[in-house]
Amino acid sequence: MSNALLSDVPKTGFAGLKENWRSDLLSGFLVFLIALPLCLGISMASGFPPSAGIITAIIGGLVVSRLSGSYVTINGPAAGLIVVVLDAVQSLGEGDAMAGYRYTLAAIVIASVLQIGMGVFKAGRLSSFFPASVIHGMLAAIGIIIMTKQIHVVLGVTPEKGSLMSTMAQIPHSLMNLNPEIAMIGFTGLAILIVWSQVKNPTLKMIPAPLIVVLVGIALAKYFDLEHQHMYLFLPDATFLPHHEATVGPKFLVAISNNFMSSFYFPDFSKIASLEFWEAVVAIGLVGSLESLLSAMAVDKLDPYKRHSNLDKDLTAVGIGNFLCGLLGGLPMIAEIVRSSANVNNGAKTGWANFFHGALLLLFVMLFPRLIHSIPLASLAALLVFTGFRLASPQAFAKVMGIGIEQLFLFVITIVGVIATDLLIGVAMGVVAKFAIHLARGIKFENLYKIHFNIDSTQADSYVVEIKDAVIFSNFLSLKNALAKLENGKSVVFLLNRTTLIDHTVMEFFHDFQHNYEARGGSCEFTGLDSHLPYSEHPLAARQLRYRETKPDTGG
Repeated sequence: MSNALLSDVPKTGFAGLKENWRSDLLSGFLVFLIALPLCLGISMASGFPPSAGIITAIIGGLVVSRLSGSYVTINGPAAGLIVVVLDAVQSLGEGDAMAGYRYTLAAIVIASVLQIGMGVFKAGRLSSFFPASVIHGMLAAIGIIIMTKQIHVVLGVTPEKGSLMSTMAQIPHSLMNLNPEIAMIGFTGLAILIVWSQVKNPTLKMIPAPLIVVLVGIALAKYFDLEHQHMYLFLPDATFLPHHEATVGPKFLVAISNNFMSSFYFPDFSKIASLEFWEAVVAIGLVGSLESLLSAMAVDKLDPYKRHSNLDKDLTAVGIGNFLCGLLGGLPMIAEIVRSSANVNNGAKTGWANFFHGALLLLFVMLFPRLIHSIPLASLAALLVFTGFRLASPQAFAKVMGIGIEQLFLFVITIVGVIATDLLIGVAMGVVAKFAIHLARGIKFENLYKIHFNIDSTQADSYVVEIKDAVIFSNFLSLKNALAKLENGKSVVFLLNRTTLIDHTVMEFFHDFQHNYEARGGSCEFTGLDSHLPYSEHPLAARQLRYRETKPDTGG
């Protein structure tokens, strides 16, 4: 980064508010327009009341923005947590949705205490322990699950209760028996999202697609008179249709109280001794922390001022936010990537944009609850189906395939594991598969968790980092911590001639480290990479030291 740009870095705190309130207020307003429908949709898809997601976003804005270690991230509920929260509600409630909701709130409170502890004890970098392809596989599986569950809502059909596979198998039946007016609202929402994703005009792009989907949905709901329950005939003269009669009514609209203060619910800790409760705690704590850390790191790359989040401080702030959410009836929150990206693109400078987005949500639900009630569920489901598709799109598969067949294998095994079992077991299957691949490539067992490196700083203006044996996702945490402490503005040279294996996760880290260190005025060089054989043509593919480099030539 140039010195001129460094001198323009926005102030923080109240000085930052005074300096940047205009740009932060505008961005906060635009993010609020995106957040409102997503908060409602994510909340209902998670088995929580609609207001729960809004409570979370308000706490994320008003409280977490003032404690956070990041600059332009937006905190709130996220699609990635739908699966773990819904599983918790269903397993703990045993058929009683309200009881499951209150037990899950208790699990969120305990998970938040673990998150705060992780932040205080500087576990923010633990996100590195999970292979990149396993994380992408987890997110793709979440996308598939969201689409599977929400497509029925888009069609206006309630599937029979059963497993995820059963819900998936019922999609053709729901398509054949869709409620025409509700499906029209849902498919119109999907069409708007697809068309808007292709729009290139920056002025038009300022209008958030979720806002258009919701406004069009409200207009169609008024046209179809969803406020009043009634039956209608759909194309009664069309002989090719199996039936013509369908019912619509207020059950297809968002159900929310006119008095926002009645939206608060309190946790029930009576299942704290059960195994299901602690499974929910671990899933919410682990997946929430992991997603939040990964999102915060991704948003740092988008920040035009190249500022770096304090991940441990950020995790502590999110933990405090989740503690309040669990106590007051909200969903768990993370640093959310889609809203954060919009925040950066809309010109946000500081964390006050997050604050304004939360404040505007609070004002809206206090003043206009009837307007929220007029939003069709099918419009919100369309937003979630589109979000799920982006997580599990063919491009996501192609991107992983481009890195190498090994990464595709890990990606697919994680997806299958998550869908067939649950989130934690699926991720564990991906990690175990990665370990098995490394052992098959000749890594010593102790090298799976132990790294051999040395940082020489005898020269005043440079560091020499020599790494021996394998450097992989499960052992490079200590190297990452050591590199984080290096002084800025120097020359860093990596000696990799004696490194037997570098996996994709570490290659990705090296790439990011070089980019960030050079942005802060230093230089970074890798020597010895040409003696490694990559597993694919991708520049960040895993690579192994060539055989002839590891053994002396015997002339045979």
